[in-house]
Amino acid sequence: MLQHYNSNSMKQHTIGYRFIVLGFICLLLSISFGLIASLQYIFPNLLADRLSFQQTRPLHVFLAVNWIFACVTGIMYQYMPEVAGKQLYSPLFAKVHFGLMSLTILIATVGFSMGSFSGREYLEFPPWVTIIIIAYWVLFCINFLRTVNPKLKGAPVYIWSWSVGLIFFLITIVEAHLWLLPFFNDNIIRDVTVQWKANGSMVGAWNMLIYGTAMFAMERITGKKEIGHQKTSFAFFFLGLTNLMFNWGHHTYIVPASPVVKEVSYIISMTELILFVNIIMKWKKGLLRDANDTNPLAKRFFMSADRWILLNLALAIAISVPYINQYTHGTQITVAHAMGATIGINTTLLLASVTFIFENKLKDIGKKIIIAGLRTMNVSLLLFWASLIAAGIIRSIATQQNEYFSVMTPKLLPYLRSFSVFGVFLVIGIMAMSFTYLRVIIGADRHSVKDEIGQSVPVTSQ
Repeated sequence: MLQHYNSNSMKQHTIGYRFIVLGFICLLLSISFGLIASLQYIFPNLLADRLSFQQTRPLHVFLAVNWIFACVTGIMYQYMPEVAGKQLYSPLFAKVHFGLMSLTILIATVGFSMGSFSGREYLEFPPWVTIIIIAYWVLFCINFLRTVNPKLKGAPVYIWSWSVGLIFFLITIVEAHLWLLPFFNDNIIRDVTVQWKANGSMVGAWNMLIYGTAMFAMERITGKKEIGHQKTSFAFFFLGLTNLMFNWGHHTYIVPASPVVKEVSYIISMTELILFVNIIMKWKKGLLRDANDTNPLAKRFFMSADRWILLNLALAIAISVPYINQYTHGTQITVAHAMGATIGINTTLLLASVTFIFENKLKDIGKKIIIAGLRTMNVSLLLFWASLIAAGIIRSIATQQNEYFSVMTPKLLPYLRSFSVFGVFLVIGIMAMSFTYLRVIIGADRHSVKDEIGQSVPVTSQ
């Protein structure tokens, strides 16, 4: 049984470390702008002349998305050589990938800070920036395919998940820019439908990448390779693939598009995440039977993600019901669902893999800080999440009763205040963990022994 991530098993390029560091920088900036945005709900004039809500919100969302992509990319770069049993195909491609991704994040962040927006929802950066994104993603795909050389027949489920996630991101990023063509831009129904289809499927693509890393880590923690080949695991994969392609329709219930699209979307949304819960629960039972003390910190994150999957699944199913969706869409309930998924599930699963890689490098004080940070994050996120749901319910009722904002806003304020207060504690918990990980990862990178072609042998204490 593997007790720790065995980074000494073969030479690995520490470029993966640098992507993870870039991800944590995006995460810290994202939660900082998110905290400012939450305070601007209560104090509309806060930084209004320097950094308005119209700037802090897209900054928060853009950097949160790039936390996910940068971190999962770094984790994959660390896992790929071990999965393949050979060196990374092109360290140069990985370096160029890192440089271009960093440049893209810098361009968009500076542009948003200056109030420069020329794209669409979630992709507000200028469309020409997408060319850079496609370029570095193609390099990533080449590195993955040439390193892992996936033969899907007989391959473990995480190989399938990574392959599909990489391919579908390219498809969806192109699809998200179809609005530039008159055929779509001249028809509001077609435009909105395709925009939300692309955004929904893009979320499915990064979920595939994240779930792949989670499955790999769970397999290595237990030392049981059958986890990646079980029928349940593949059932989950195909369910996730189906969701990626079809469940986006619940975003467009209000659009007068084809009823068939909405009905298919509703049925598929009812299955969302169910099998993944089943997989983690079986994995947890296996841990209890084994009664081993390996990777205890990484296990904490997986257990936490399991609870958040169940909570967010209940909310996701509720807001996918068309009658409910027509009142909740665009309210704070939608924000609660997004926060539960992004922080409670995706961020926690990413931190589980990061912990799996670096757990043996953490000192006791670092582990204690991370445990305290995780507890703070979970408690504050739960209260933060509940405050948003309460605010969303009140807004939904007020909207149904055709109340003016001047009448509605005082009713919302107590919940918006509580969501801001809990947001402060949420930021504290995430920051405590992030700075602890950064110190360890940067230290591991500095102590790597580099050879002339830029590859390295990370120094670890097994």
